[in-house]
Amino acid sequence: MDGGGVTPTRHTIDTPYPVGPVHCYTLDLDDELVLFDTGPPTEAARNYLARAIDLTRLKHVLITHCHIDHYGQAAWLQEQTGATIYLPHRDSLKIEHHQQRLTWIGALLAELGFDRGFREQIRDAMASGSMLPEFPARYQVAETELPGRFGIETLACPGHSQSDLIYCADGWAITGDTLLRGICQTPLLDVDLASGERFHNYRAYCRSIFTLASLIDKNILPGHREYIDGVVPTISCYIDKTLRRVRSLKPYLGKGTIAELISTLFPDMTHPFHVYIKVSELLFMIDFLKEPELLRDSLQAMDIYEPVARAFGETMDAEPSS
Repeated sequence: MDGGGVTPTRHTIDTPYPVGPVHCYTLDLDDELVLFDTGPPTEAARNYLARAIDLTRLKHVLITHCHIDHYGQAAWLQEQTGATIYLPHRDSLKIEHHQQRLTWIGALLAELGFDRGFREQIRDAMASGSMLPEFPARYQVAETELPGRFGIETLACPGHSQSDLIYCADGWAITGDTLLRGICQTPLLDVDLASGERFHNYRAYCRSIFTLASLIDKNILPGHREYIDGVVPTISCYIDKTLRRVRSLKPYLGKGTIAELISTLFPDMTHPFHVYIKVSELLFMIDFLKEPELLRDSLQAMDIYEPVARAFGETMDAEPSS
C-alpha cells in the first residue's frame, strides 16, 4: 500500500459560504478507501458523500484543517462508517482545551477593544456549531499516527490557520486552503494553546513559505477553485493582494483599537463572524508592518521575491498613519 504514483480523485461539494465550492479527494489504497476533507455540515454535502463515495469501503478520513467547510462531516462519517479520523495536532489541542480556548479568545477580543456583547456573540457562535461543527468522538493525530504504509507525508503549513496540513506523496500534494488561485487566504485569529498568547499568523506564514516552495514539482490539489497557476505564481498573487490591502489601509492602521478601526472602516458590517474575519486580516497587516523583513527574507531565501519586489517597495514607501 503506497499513495505515491496514484493521483487522488477530486469531489466538488457546494458550500453556503462566500468561498464557494470545496474539494475533497479520495484515494484507493488496496482495499482501503481514504478521504481527504469532508465538505461542510450540510444535508446537501451529506447526500453527495453518500451518493458519490462507497462509504462501505471508507476506512480513513484525513483532515487538512478544522474549518467548517473542510471537516464539517467528520463526526457523521465516523458514525456511519467507523472510519478513523486523522486531525492536525493543533486542532486536536482545540478539542481537548475547547472551553479554555473560548475563554482566551474572548480575552484577546477584549484587549482589541470589543465589548462583552460582541465577545459573547463570538463565543456563542463557536459553542453552537455554526462556526465549529461537531468534532468526531474519536480521532488520531495525523502528524504522528498516520500509518507509514500509506506512503503519505504530512507537512505543517500554518498561516491561514495554526493547524494547516498538507498531505503529499510522489507527484501530488493536497493543500487545503494554503494554495488557492485568486483567493486571498484569510488568516483567522486564534490562540496558541501551548502559550496562551495570540497565535502569530504572519510569522507562521513567513515560515510556511519554505514549505510551500518545496511543492513546485508536485501536482497541486487545492481545496477550492479548479486549479492553481503554479506554486510561485500563486504565492506571488497572494502576497501582491495582501500588499495592496496594506497600502489601502496603512493610513488608518494604528489609530485607536482594532474594534474602533473596524467600526470606522466597515460601519455596515454587523455579522459577528464577518467582523472576526476582518479583525484577523487587520492584525495580519499590522504584524507585517512591524516586521516586513520576515516576509521579504523568506521570499528572497526561496528565490521568489522578484515577482512582488515592486509591490513590496511601494507598500513600504506608502504614507503611514500619523
